[in-house]
Amino acid sequence: MGGIIVRRLNKKDAAGIGRIDAAITKEASNLDYRRIVEEELKKETDASFVAEVGGEVVGYMISYITHGNFGLNSCAWIAMFGVDPKCMGQGIGKRLAEEIFKYYKKKKIKNVLTSVRWDSTDLLSFFKALGFGRSDCVNLQKTLS
Repeated sequence: MGGIIVRRLNKKDAAGIGRIDAAITKEASNLDYRRIVEEELKKETDASFVAEVGGEVVGYMISYITHGNFGLNSCAWIAMFGVDPKCMGQGIGKRLAEEIFKYYKKKKIKNVLTSVRWDSTDLLSFFKALGFGRSDCVNLQKTLS
């Protein structure tokens, strides 16, 4: 796919991110993407990017730096990621990840982590192809009633 532009997230991108999320999950989300994007834009040290083709957002990757959590040194977390299903398999996710990696290397961050559902084999394969492997962390969950 030609004409892919990867750029920093801006507040106009919220609608595109919501559209992509709804296309991936095949259901309307109750997330307030406008608020999420506004909060991300307040953080000067974090890296969040979108990919666009012809002025339309076709992918996004939102990440942040965390310091000293549970014995980890400063590291980056990829918190949200999505590519428009019509555009998957065309290198958009890889381009977004490469931009994130370049940004954090400049910030001297050595480790980038993310969390993926165990049954999301497509996402697991994607991150494995980028060089991700199992980390020393285990995700734990408690459901509050």
